[in-house]
Amino acid sequence: MTTGSGKYDDVCTTVRERTGARAVAVIIIDGDKGNGFSVQSEEAWLKVLPDILETMAQKIRAGDA
Repeated sequence: MTTGSGKYDDVCTTVRERTGARAVAVIIIDGDKGNGFSVQSEEAWLKVLPDILETMAQKIRAGDA
C-alpha cells in the first residue's frame, strides 16, 4: 500500500490501521518533523483523491469546514 519513505508514513499507517480505512491522507502542519503529508491508498482511490481534496479546499474557503 505504501510506495515510498516519507517522514509521516508511520502516522498515516497508524491512522489507516486504527480506523480500518481503505484510504488515508494525513496533513501535518508544523509537526515535530516539520510540515508534510502522507497518503496510503489502493490505486483506485488515488484516482479520485484530487477531486476529494478539491472539494475539501472549497469547503474550507467557504467556511464550511
